[in-house]
Amino acid sequence: MEIRVLKYFLAVAQEESISKAAEVLNITQPTLSRQLMDLENELKTKLMVRGKRNKKITLTDDGKLLKARALEIVELTNKTESEFLFDEKNLAGDIYIGGGETEAMRIIARTVKKSSEIYPNIKYHLYSGNGEDVREKLEKGLLDFGIFIEPIDKKEYGFIQLNEKDRWGLLMRNDSFLSGKEYIEPEDMKNIPIFTSRQYLVKNLISGWLGFDFEKLNIIGSYNLLFNASIMVEEGLGYALCIDRLINLTGNSKLCFKPLKPSLEAGILIAWKKNHPISKCAKIFLERLYEVNNLK
Repeated sequence: MEIRVLKYFLAVAQEESISKAAEVLNITQPTLSRQLMDLENELKTKLMVRGKRNKKITLTDDGKLLKARALEIVELTNKTESEFLFDEKNLAGDIYIGGGETEAMRIIARTVKKSSEIYPNIKYHLYSGNGEDVREKLEKGLLDFGIFIEPIDKKEYGFIQLNEKDRWGLLMRNDSFLSGKEYIEPEDMKNIPIFTSRQYLVKNLISGWLGFDFEKLNIIGSYNLLFNASIMVEEGLGYALCIDRLINLTGNSKLCFKPLKPSLEAGILIAWKKNHPISKCAKIFLERLYEVNNLK
């Protein structure tokens, strides 16, 4: 498979038409059709159903799988090429950063700002997702850095612990019977309906704080990013066990956040693949991050 042909295939998948894709790619329609047929022959499968006359082209199940893989391959190829197209006097390139919801992104924003003052041609691409999503993309080389909220398994990564911590607590409606409390204690958690993070290591963290098995809580659902869970809470379905400062609680918000007591804080770190070479742009970013994070 050639990268060029994968780009052709992605163009057809995007346009849902060989003729329109040929115009975008500035090649003839017969040439594009022949390249697609050769690709199908190479992979020994049918990738798309060609509609009659003006009907749109649709992807088969194998075509959908190839589209997902091709997007990753082309993105990784573009990323690799950009890492070599620079000179010391006019450094340019791309940095890919993934992370979940956390106020620690402000440290990243300050780092980007500081780097951009010296190297304005470096571009930064942000990906939002939960820890599992970010870890997967980091492993595939699609991200340079991942931002993680602890607990996580650190042994596979190089990392910097950020000078920022998030507090765990309960997100609830303002009219909840617990809203008058300053803090939430383990006994308060019993028998109330709770949405919790899907991150698998969170169970052990919360069990340690509770002093009893996490599974004894009335868990009614889980979330990977908090916003949708906050809607469930707002509609009166229960409480969300989460970290602070992710949902805007000002103005006419129907929600409030109550921290846990004893206090339970989550450390935040930025990680990269251990023993894996990083680009010149990524090294520059790390240098600025150390400065912003007051580590040197």
